[in-house]
Amino acid sequence: MSEEVREGTVPFDLGGEVAETWFRVTGELRPNDPDGQVPLVVLHGGPGATHDYLLSMVDLARDGRAVVHYDQLGNGRSTHFPDRGAEFWTVELFVRELHNLVDALGLRGGHHVLGQSWGGFLAQEYALTQPSGLRSLVLADTAASFPDFVAEANRLRADLPPDVEATLRRHEEAGTTDDPAYAEACQVFYARHLCRLDPWPAEVLESFAWIERDPTVYHTMNGPSEFHVIGSIKEWQSKDRLASIDVPTLLVSGRFDEATPALQEVLRSGIEGSEWVVFDESSHTPHLEERERYMRVVGDWLDRHDR
Repeated sequence: MSEEVREGTVPFDLGGEVAETWFRVTGELRPNDPDGQVPLVVLHGGPGATHDYLLSMVDLARDGRAVVHYDQLGNGRSTHFPDRGAEFWTVELFVRELHNLVDALGLRGGHHVLGQSWGGFLAQEYALTQPSGLRSLVLADTAASFPDFVAEANRLRADLPPDVEATLRRHEEAGTTDDPAYAEACQVFYARHLCRLDPWPAEVLESFAWIERDPTVYHTMNGPSEFHVIGSIKEWQSKDRLASIDVPTLLVSGRFDEATPALQEVLRSGIEGSEWVVFDESSHTPHLEERERYMRVVGDWLDRHDR
């Protein structure tokens, strides 16, 4: 039997104006059930993507756990602000939005958080606020430092065919990263280190399509690509604060991930008691590339930390 799916929006007060955060709940929310499985809140990457490429996480709802997806402000089905600049699009904004969503959905009684890529940055920042009801974290394909992430991505980039690397460099130096040739060259990297499935699943394409429709958040906070990062969070890092994350934490990543093993070691050594699982046939999207094993690993972890 398929799980119930409910979609809606919650108001998010920005101080003088109210935005809407779109959400999708698969299953029945029962955060206060002492014997039940507490809900999982899924944080998408980007910054500037949408929940679509993480829809496979609904597999975790099959045994009674509710799974909450949402589109972060400025993205997908939530309120867009295409005229806002870097002073508006801050990490703190998205932390406040997540707190607002958790409160609006009544999840303070208990919830897990899974953050993928940029969503992992956001998940760390959320955990560092010591939120009530947070049972565990899953940090998926992420890092504790954006400069370190970019450095590792550029190390992987150095192994691209010389003509591809030359195309990337030429357009970055000329400021023509909106040229289709640049996007085509990026795709060579993405096929190795973002998603190794061929063809890409429709939900991955849909998240990329949303960035194309409104690239405000991605271009403002990140930049034109995964390795040419010139946006407002280019200096973000949590390395000196990891010891303050005091909830059980699972790290997951792919062997070919742009979030490389070196980045996972920093997280594992910094978060006391954290565990790390590598998916050998995957890159940045093991939830799709090795879907069955991924859901088993993450599902077992959540079951262990419901109470």
